[in-house]
Amino acid sequence: MTDGDEARLYPNREGGGEAADGAGDGRANVSRRGLLAGSATAGAALTAGCSSGPGDGTDTGTAAGDGSGADTVLVFNTGEATVSLIDPATDEVVDTQHVGLSSSFPSNQYAPELTTDAADPLWLNVGRGVRAVAAGSLSELARVETDSGSNWQELTPDGASVVVSAREPTHRNLLVDADRESATFGEVVAELDRTDEGGRGDREGPGPCDVTVHPDGAVAYVPDLFGDTLTVLRLDPFEIATQVDVPAAAVAAGDEADGDAGSAPWMATVAPNGDRLLVEHRTGTESVWDTSEPANPELLGLLTPDDGLGEGALTSEVDPDSRYGYVFTPGSDDVSVVDVEGQAVSDRIDIGGSAFAGTWDPGREKLYVPVQTNDEVAVIDGSSRELIERISVGSAPYGATAARVRPEPDGSASLLAAMAAVGLDVGEADTTYCIGNCACGHRL
Repeated sequence: MTDGDEARLYPNREGGGEAADGAGDGRANVSRRGLLAGSATAGAALTAGCSSGPGDGTDTGTAAGDGSGADTVLVFNTGEATVSLIDPATDEVVDTQHVGLSSSFPSNQYAPELTTDAADPLWLNVGRGVRAVAAGSLSELARVETDSGSNWQELTPDGASVVVSAREPTHRNLLVDADRESATFGEVVAELDRTDEGGRGDREGPGPCDVTVHPDGAVAYVPDLFGDTLTVLRLDPFEIATQVDVPAAAVAAGDEADGDAGSAPWMATVAPNGDRLLVEHRTGTESVWDTSEPANPELLGLLTPDDGLGEGALTSEVDPDSRYGYVFTPGSDDVSVVDVEGQAVSDRIDIGGSAFAGTWDPGREKLYVPVQTNDEVAVIDGSSRELIERISVGSAPYGATAARVRPEPDGSASLLAAMAAVGLDVGEADTTYCIGNCACGHRL
């Protein structure tokens, strides 16, 4: 792997030059199915918009919103800056709202269980930073600018903090106060500037990419895309506890490696039991780590397409029993199921299109996988590890998270979503960083 071909890393870079700030028009091509569905939804939204009460566009309510205590999966449609709300009990879309932003990697490791009240924040990567929106209204509660267009954030298990990775050009890790009762909610309380670590080639920093928090809440793991390292962050005090060199697949196998190649770890997921860590590499490799000693991860093995892994391993989720990892492999339009303890690919689930991320429902019974190229969500049963449902959503779905509360109905937002679905311009939207394919036109 070299840094020459960076189409996946910078999907909206023009002419191979430096990426610029700004956004695209936020609109994707409109399919006939989307046109018909949007027209039908517009009619329903217009009817809803004529009724009185919260969500009809005349009652602004509070920033938290009333919300309802219903489990919900939230899918961010990058092509329309909308959110589709799915009821996991019926696997049906109950509402789609235009929110004027999108998020490719919303916090979803602990959020599905922690988000139980309308006032609770959902943490999203948006624009050049991260934001918190109220679960009950999707109204903004806080924003943290990182001066980077590629950001990842994850809640700690107690919900008190959010750990942020901000990649180039800032190469920083941040700790943000996520306690709604705190006087410093939404503020950066600690920061690590990591530019002095440098990176591969002419990179000006290690490229902290993604973050996953150990269930003990004491440490977090950050893959360093340009540093070829796995960094363990201690959260109190906020500092680097350990940094481990990550070998490329050829080196791990005992072969001679290309001098220009690197291991390029870029995404990671720690298992719920805390004993194992899955790391995806930009090279298409999957590595499995022993994290039974949380601050001292040890490499157990690597998987490549030669071992049955799908193409283009990007991100992953691990089942609640910590037995199977679901690796999203958009290059082969499937999800690779990894036996975590056996360090082997046990199955490949064909989802018929490219998916880059996914989320468990709050009960952690089903995995919801936005299939960006098909405008749908594939539902995988956690017990059988089989595809059981396909749900049509908005244009180019990418990121997803879940909550124990459902955003309140909003007739105006639903109407705008319906208008966006048929290709009407409903105003500018804040974009999000996507790896491989970004319909929203986000630039670094």
